[in-house]
Amino acid sequence: MDSGAIRRRPRRRLVLAAAVLAASGVLGLTVTGTARAESASGCAGREVRTLPFQSGVTHVYKRNGYVCAVTVARQPGPTRTMSVSVQARGNRPVVDKGRYKHHAGPVTVHAGHRCVWIKGSVGKYSVSSGWILC
Repeated sequence: MDSGAIRRRPRRRLVLAAAVLAASGVLGLTVTGTARAESASGCAGREVRTLPFQSGVTHVYKRNGYVCAVTVARQPGPTRTMSVSVQARGNRPVVDKGRYKHHAGPVTVHAGHRCVWIKGSVGKYSVSSGWILC
């Protein structure tokens, strides 16, 4: 009878180890999936505006009083001048401008309940929102 008891303990440990591994694997997949959802745009929150223009699109996101924007080129390729800026009313704009292949930004500001002005450009084409999200 002792041999039966000895056999059960390794099984219990094996089952417990398998359960821990399975739970950590599921948790790892959940965390990775969440990170991918936010990293696609680089902005957290929900998309509240899309500002299209000839050579790109500026996406605007909002979450808990913060506004975030990213400008994406319609046709990624060689590096070119791109920019994105977000300005909360009463403050200076926060700008990301440089030579990029795919996108400029993300740029985030705390706007609270104030209006924001969003600008984006790719090459010689640009978009300007005017005061929005008031």
